[in-house]
Amino acid sequence: MKYIIWIFFIASIGSIIAGCFFEFEFSEKLIGFGVVGLFLIVFPLFSYYRWKDRNVKDYMITKESLEKMRKFKD
Repeated sequence: MKYIIWIFFIASIGSIIAGCFFEFEFSEKLIGFGVVGLFLIVFPLFSYYRWKDRNVKDYMITKESLEKMRKFKD
């Protein structure tokens, strides 16, 4: 999964750079496809890859976590 994310990331960045520096008739489309690739493919895949084995409740503020913080402070 990590390598797939890297491939899409490199392809998106390469598309943006090619669209900026080279004068093609479809340069603006290359930039657009690169940005869309980053925001619709790379960022969701990266987020899923990094958060798949974690418990979301560990990062939420609940009454129990507030009590733990108060006890730790004292």
